[in-house]
Amino acid sequence: MQIINYSQYYEQQVVDCWNRCCWYDAITIEKFRKQALFDDNFDNELCFVAVEDEKVIGFILGTKRKFPYLERGLEPTKGWVNVIFVDEKYRRKGIGTKLLNSVESILIDRGVTNIVLGAYSPNYFFAGLDPIHHEEACRFFDKMGYVSGAEHFSMSRDLHGFKMSDKVIEKKHEAENKGFKFINFEYKYSLELLEFLKEEFGGGWKRNALIAMQNSIAEDVMLVVLDKENHICGFCMRMIDGNPMRFGPIGIAKSARNEGIGGILLEMQMCQMSKKGIYHMYFITTDEPGRRYYERHGLSVFRTFIEYRKEL
Repeated sequence: MQIINYSQYYEQQVVDCWNRCCWYDAITIEKFRKQALFDDNFDNELCFVAVEDEKVIGFILGTKRKFPYLERGLEPTKGWVNVIFVDEKYRRKGIGTKLLNSVESILIDRGVTNIVLGAYSPNYFFAGLDPIHHEEACRFFDKMGYVSGAEHFSMSRDLHGFKMSDKVIEKKHEAENKGFKFINFEYKYSLELLEFLKEEFGGGWKRNALIAMQNSIAEDVMLVVLDKENHICGFCMRMIDGNPMRFGPIGIAKSARNEGIGGILLEMQMCQMSKKGIYHMYFITTDEPGRRYYERHGLSVFRTFIEYRKEL
């Protein structure tokens, strides 16, 4: 058995092994290339395969930023283990440990003092570790000195026959009487919206909206709220990764919170999705308060992730 740097010679084998090991998170070669190989920060020195008789039996991808990410910059002391897996037939033989040690040693040499599992922006495959579907991985990382943290939740809802609740319709009328307007995005608001998102929520939100504008889908996937001075004070969108069912992000200006605007936007988006024949909506991650909020609007948890990190 050898641990060697990744080569595209092994591309199909890596994806096939991934889909055997991480069947709940199966991928295509196209997804692998887009989110791993074609990521700005992909570094072959942080990507390894375990090979026996020319057969891929394990894989690991690590990341350290070479290019700054929006206002986060280079995050010079932070590194990621994006994904690691070992073929089931070859587990408990120290292969996972060797793969992980290979990446950790390079990250340490490059000044990393904090390694995070999975949650690498913007091209993460996993929001953390799934204790239900990857219980063995949790035990492995516990043993390797990683510490578990907060829980995050993926949530979804069926949209067949969806209609806005009477309570939210009433809140919408109340908000409109106060001067709020709920509209589909129009390109005349482009610059104002981008500035609003950057100032209120950060560069990642601006980036998502900007990509939708560049791809000429913004009017279809984004809703905005205007205050009585006709300034943007709320926003939501869907389809940030090209999947029409994916909802989010959604946010309200600090100055306009506690008016029920978020719930109105959420149900408006679900209503529009249902009318378009998009009968399922989901998002990847929210925290515990977010979980309670979305449950009030009929969403339910379909997956849980746990933060894992290691301080060096």
